[in-house]
Amino acid sequence: MNNKEFFLKYGKKTISFEIPEELLLYDIKGRNHPPYEDLAEAYLSALDQPIDSPPLKNLLKPTDRIAIIVSDITRSWQRNAETLPVLLDYLNREGVADEQVTIIIGVGGHRKNTEEEFIELCSADVCHRVRVVNHDAWDSENMVHVGKTSRGTEVRVNRIVTEADKVILTGGVIYHYMAGFGGGRKSILPGVASIETIQQNHLLGLKEKIGGGSSPLSASAITEGNPLHEDMMEIAALVDPDFLVNVVPNLDGEIAGIFTGNWITAWHKACQLVVNIFGVEIEHQADIVIASAGGYPKDINLYQSQKTIDNASYAMKPGGVSIIVAECPLIEDPPEFFDWFKHKDIVSLEKAARKNFLISGWLAIKQLEYEQLGTILLLTEEKNVELASKAHVEPVTSMEEALRIALQRCGKQKPSITIMSQGANTFPILKS
Repeated sequence: MNNKEFFLKYGKKTISFEIPEELLLYDIKGRNHPPYEDLAEAYLSALDQPIDSPPLKNLLKPTDRIAIIVSDITRSWQRNAETLPVLLDYLNREGVADEQVTIIIGVGGHRKNTEEEFIELCSADVCHRVRVVNHDAWDSENMVHVGKTSRGTEVRVNRIVTEADKVILTGGVIYHYMAGFGGGRKSILPGVASIETIQQNHLLGLKEKIGGGSSPLSASAITEGNPLHEDMMEIAALVDPDFLVNVVPNLDGEIAGIFTGNWITAWHKACQLVVNIFGVEIEHQADIVIASAGGYPKDINLYQSQKTIDNASYAMKPGGVSIIVAECPLIEDPPEFFDWFKHKDIVSLEKAARKNFLISGWLAIKQLEYEQLGTILLLTEEKNVELASKAHVEPVTSMEEALRIALQRCGKQKPSITIMSQGANTFPILKS
């Protein structure tokens, strides 16, 4: 029996292991797309050749105050440190001085980013040139009411955004297990929205009846009929951003697409590329799925690594085993995620989540739902064992241990195995 060796990203390192070739069902990788040879040049070109919009320079006045919304540290793969200097230079050439620009980190309900993370996200040059601030969803004095959606969500967003003459959304698009896809309107909600607005919107990720759990319509790849996404679109429309710059990564984490212009149609084009790269049809689910989040920052904590658990669940047979490869150096972040697991069952957890809804509560509900689908093993660091166990995943500290337990749990001498080297991004689509 011949073995095949695999190398999976784990934090900023790589782990290797072998499995018998005859057991391999799928090696899910997606369809790669070439990166730009010169990212700065491609970025500049995209600013002047947008989708359904005049070039950015035609929208600008020298007196404009500009708000640029940038994703937080968990999305550092978007390469803003390389592209924001290009954007600022572009604005300067059109007469907009650095003093007129504010970069707001759209942390949504996440923790504030540190000064060191500002530099990692935006570059030291950018941090010295312009004002860079965290959004604070709890700072009610700096939230401005801009309207109400058809579903009743009261929309309040950061004052910096409402007082800007021009609002530029930046971000990246991949599958999102609640909103269908990331990017686009997510810069506004949850990015720079008040905590109350975020809570109202995210409640739409649950079924209407208490005890029903998460809504199957609020899931990866679903936008049409997804009430959470549709509400997000209405929220962003109330802000009416002036320009969008969204990027799409390839399988190697390099930027493969830059989509600029109209915040709706340019984003839709980006979503199409995500489907082409990361949507992978499968005919059968596997007894064992081995999925890497794709390394740092996608496995920075368990909260982010849940995207990999979610994607792996589509490739796993009911009652199967998923081995999630995630270092989780900041597993304790955010701390409120682990507080939800004090509730004894999914119904009591859901009742508590509805009273004070945060995405961390929704994720805790999802985690209990994953546990009902099969065994979830988390290959992580020894220091993470206690918190991982609290969050209803079974921690292991080596691939050897993970494979031994997986073989025992699936109860088969020759189980089928699927490998997902980019588990946070690749989305298995079961044909049936």
